[in-house]
Amino acid sequence: MTAIKRYDPFSELDDMFKGFWLRPVRWDMDMPQQLQMKLDVKSGDTAYTVSAELPGVKKDDIKVDIDGNRVTISAEVKKESEEKKGEEVIRSERYYGALSRTFTLDADVDEAKADAKYADGVLKLTLPKKAAASRKRLAVS
Repeated sequence: MTAIKRYDPFSELDDMFKGFWLRPVRWDMDMPQQLQMKLDVKSGDTAYTVSAELPGVKKDDIKVDIDGNRVTISAEVKKESEEKKGEEVIRSERYYGALSRTFTLDADVDEAKADAKYADGVLKLTLPKKAAASRKRLAVS
């Protein structure tokens, strides 16, 4: 005589995920971290100061566009690394990508007086605020 066995469809899932939350899971996060741009935007009385972290990016690959109060920072990222042991290549990694950040400021930026400096992987922008247009009150006759 055969025994009757109860089937639990979720028992296989339990085995598959057993200990999943207890084990550290490591994903190769080098590329996504490199392709992130971290910004600090500060507002002063006459200008905005922006610091953007762009590690590993060449100065020629950075582009800053200003349109009124909208600022766009974009860059091309290229990274190649190779490990050799004698003449034999053990590991070779490369990635290419583009990153971009766009943000809007409270006041329009005076593009003619804007300044950008790049050193040690940090882009520093000084964005002077445009003088607010003076209001004129019309007399109704």
